[in-house]
Amino acid sequence: MTDDKVDKPTIAVAMSGGVDSSTVAAMLKAQGYTLIGLTLQLWNQRRLAGKEGMPEQVQGRCCSIDDVYDARHVAEELGIPYYVVNQQDRFERDVVRPFVNEYLAGRTPIPCSLCNNHLKFDQLLLTARQIGADQIATGHYARNEFDRARGRWILKRPADTAKDQTYFLFGLTQEQLSRTLFPLGNFSKPRVREIAHEAGLALASKPDSQEICFVPGGDYKRFIEAYLEEQGEKLPDSAGELVTATGEVLGHHEGIHHFTVGQRKGLGVSSPTPLYVLQIDSASHRVTLGREGDLSTSTLRARQLNWIAIPELLGEMRVQVKIRHRFEPAWATLRRTGADEVTVAFDEPARAVTPGQAVVFYSNDEVVGGGWIV
Repeated sequence: MTDDKVDKPTIAVAMSGGVDSSTVAAMLKAQGYTLIGLTLQLWNQRRLAGKEGMPEQVQGRCCSIDDVYDARHVAEELGIPYYVVNQQDRFERDVVRPFVNEYLAGRTPIPCSLCNNHLKFDQLLLTARQIGADQIATGHYARNEFDRARGRWILKRPADTAKDQTYFLFGLTQEQLSRTLFPLGNFSKPRVREIAHEAGLALASKPDSQEICFVPGGDYKRFIEAYLEEQGEKLPDSAGELVTATGEVLGHHEGIHHFTVGQRKGLGVSSPTPLYVLQIDSASHRVTLGREGDLSTSTLRARQLNWIAIPELLGEMRVQVKIRHRFEPAWATLRRTGADEVTVAFDEPARAVTPGQAVVFYSNDEVVGGGWIV
């Protein structure tokens, strides 16, 4: 490919209104690409504001109206066309409702992975095609490349491992990887901010968003209750017992959606030693508590698998495993135990393996694949 603009593909930039995606747009614009800015409108931030336990003001979070305004402003600064694509109905169906249902079933969902796997990349690529763009570019910290020997697109961890977002991207398909650019994969976050300043972007110093876009303040319980009330649905009665691993009753709780594996605070019981949630039984509504040492487990099972570095798992494979975004990868042996199931056997017991969360497998800096913990 030459530097000639006519030889460069048209790229749709996924613009979230944050520093990272805005810097991507500025970088590609400077390189002479024809760009189109796209923002997915996913959730009405005012929708549950003011309901019992919910804040009146819900500004300043990922994918907010403020972010749409910032993304539009950046597009105007760069002189590129910009579109907002309304995906609120699909986001509610594929992300918000499953999030609520998982908590009500005693599991702990991870909505950012659900959004990437079932909505964001799929819709961005579809819209890109409709408006004549060959590829999309995002502000994720990740790298991808085509391996000719294997005939596969490979997803890799970024140069700045502290910003690694590959855990949320394990569900990307070969088609999606082939048409996606991750321009920040070789940059550190401080360098990205420097580039934003050099490009004259007004939001170069904008802080990163940390919260889930539709759960203000991170209070999942209040959100679930407010959402069900809005839908005209009653909160299911899942009150039950708080017990030890041997079945001793320590107390009672008001619903299993109040808990997640590994939780320490807000258990509703007192103890001379700290207690943690070890297990949540959706059938009996029992929540098992124990000491921190009891949180460790040597194995887990995962389903709904997606393979990236390999076409499928045959037999066993040595991998490093992440069971949470901030989890330090741990060595384990991966074994296929069903048509769509693997067992992970850790070399050293892992703390707080949580049903409903994603598990991602790595070989050095490559993402082998991933699935959902059961």
